[in-house]
Amino acid sequence: AIVALVAAGWRKPARATANPARALRSRRARVGLPVIEVAAPLHRRPQWWRKLWALIAGSTMAAVVGAIAATLIGFGASWIVVTLSHTLKK
Repeated sequence: AIVALVAAGWRKPARATANPARALRSRRARVGLPVIEVAAPLHRRPQWWRKLWALIAGSTMAAVVGAIAATLIGFGASWIVVTLSHTLKK
């Protein structure tokens, strides 16, 4: 069946065919939106105290997350050791 379709010239195109009717412009004028150009404000560097606050806050968050992760990993490792040592005693 596939050989017959290919021999008959049937194929699925890789791209959609262009519609020439869409390329034609309509005769009525298209109304667009007015565009207003506004100058962007210049970049201002952050104040020194904001940089200092970001450094302190980031360091504190890193220390807290590290302490929580170390606690969880420590408890998990000790639980595994205790569980395996009880398993060996059986």
